[in-house]
Amino acid sequence: MHRAVPLVRTVSTAAASASPGPSLKVGDALRSARRRFTADDVAAYAAVSGDRNPVHLDDAFARSGSAGAALPRGCLVHGMLAASLFPALIASRFPGALYASQTLRFMAPVYVGDEAVAEVRAIHISVKFVTNCFTFTNADDREELTLSINGEVMAFLPTLELSQEEAPIAAE
Repeated sequence: MHRAVPLVRTVSTAAASASPGPSLKVGDALRSARRRFTADDVAAYAAVSGDRNPVHLDDAFARSGSAGAALPRGCLVHGMLAASLFPALIASRFPGALYASQTLRFMAPVYVGDEAVAEVRAIHISVKFVTNCFTFTNADDREELTLSINGEVMAFLPTLELSQEEAPIAAE
């Protein structure tokens, strides 16, 4: 079996003289900003992907139980639309990263109107991350996170230096 070799970008002398940002280490995590999925987002994804399943587009259908189970909060966000937070997060922190593979387990639904946040945690430096997508719910005036998507991603990073000022969440 071939092992993937991470790609390395050559850094010019001028760029090398600048003060480097924080570097990614095994156990570090990165989090996206909160993202609210709207009915317009879901409709645009359906148009591009061709997935016009009524559980995503027809609120009455979703609530009726016609899909095999009633969805009391209405339409669901496409799982792959919610999972698109992972490559977006990786690419925003490592411009030029190549997304090679991913595995996903859909743990809980993401409903239209939900706010979500993606987290990726380095488990093998430079190529492999554990992924989690959480949705926010308010219960009794306190905010709770629900794990909605869990999986792993392999990505080729051009560098381990983070592109933004924000440091990663340190390993636990």
